Amino acid sequence: MSSKRIAIYAVVALCLLGLYIASRRTAQKPKPKASGNLAPDFTVKDIDGRKLTLSDYKGKVVLLNFWATWCAPCRTEIPHFVEMQNRFGLNGFQVIGISMDDDAKPVREFAQQFGLNYPVAVGDDKLAESYGGVLGLPISFIIDREGRIYAKRIGAADAAVFDNEVIDLLRK
Repeated sequence: MSSKRIAIYAVVALCLLGLYIASRRTAQKPKPKASGNLAPDFTVKDIDGRKLTLSDYKGKVVLLNFWATWCAPCRTEIPHFVEMQNRFGLNGFQVIGISMDDDAKPVREFAQQFGLNYPVAVGDDKLAESYGGVLGLPISFIIDREGRIYAKRIGAADAAVFDNEVIDLLRK
């Protein structure tokens, strides 16, 4: 096989891989609320050592955000999540951050520096796997008041997207 033909196959393979990755990063919305998947429940210790259980927030709209201190797109989204918690918290909204850092120390420092006003815990592979695996960050789930996944956002999403989805669910 000629080197020119190999190069063409390589370019085609890279293009197909790019299309596959792009399609996986596109915002995904599960089936309508009535048939949406139940968000996997979990209990972890937050960065202050308190118990954090997802099912304790049933009845609220939850934004569950998998992130890390070293993730640039995560660092861009987090100030908006702080602002959303301030704006919508009294209306039945809750942000929960699950850091995928290796330990809590940098997460505590980050939380203090960025003024995180919502619960934050350090996740592990088991928790990430229960949500379909976390192969890239950030990944966010919007969970309705009944505990069902309403939307999944892979990669950084525009702040207006989160606002619109949360406002829609808070009205229901």
